[in-house]
Amino acid sequence: MDWYEDLNLWSGFSAVLFSPERERRAAEVVTTSPLLAFPAGSRVLDQCCGVGVYTVPLAAQGYRTTGVDLHSELLERAAVVCADAKVEAALVQADVREYVAPGAFDVVLNMYTSFGYFEDPEENLQVLRNAHESLAPDGQLIVDLLSKETYASWVGPPKIVDIPGGMVVMRDTILDDWTRYRTDWTMVRGNTAEHSSLTCYVYSARELRDMFQQAGFEEVECFGDWDGRPYDGGATRLIVRGKKARTA
Repeated sequence: MDWYEDLNLWSGFSAVLFSPERERRAAEVVTTSPLLAFPAGSRVLDQCCGVGVYTVPLAAQGYRTTGVDLHSELLERAAVVCADAKVEAALVQADVREYVAPGAFDVVLNMYTSFGYFEDPEENLQVLRNAHESLAPDGQLIVDLLSKETYASWVGPPKIVDIPGGMVVMRDTILDDWTRYRTDWTMVRGNTAEHSSLTCYVYSARELRDMFQQAGFEEVECFGDWDGRPYDGGATRLIVRGKKARTA
């Protein structure tokens, strides 16, 4: 079983992955970022939506939102959050390497470093190709992640995150000459400790731009944060946006 298929990681470490602070930040980004200001009623696909951290605020903005995730249990939690927030969103259990809805969306989003999960580089590229096919003409894909350049300032000494009743210790390791990274997590509560890890590809801005173009996107741009600032030495994220041609 690959790490992303392990529900124990997503549920066991949900206090970090889906924290209230992350939910608050996601809602703030959706409501304030010029990069996420779409025409009213836009059809938005949230790839790897998890428990709906971004799906819910997108739906609250009036976008016709669909969230796709591999795990039915996470989608069940997303449905509860949607109901509590009194918003509607379509929630689909599917593998993003396979999910395609030709021409069904105006926007596809892949948020919070949910890209680069797969061992085969072609499968990661396929996720972008599926997004391209699922977009209507002139639609856009936005991918948000930590790049090689931004990750270089993040990786280093272990980090400790406080959670209710304990803490999580996170240690990052660069692999294969900056091709991939591994994050090892240890959650400590009382006298018990739980371990998990994940391994992802890490991309430079140039590498991800090239992948967008291979997948068929045009007008590819890179941004350094959600305020639309340039991707330069002050960047805190890598946000890449590409458009599907207006006509075939």
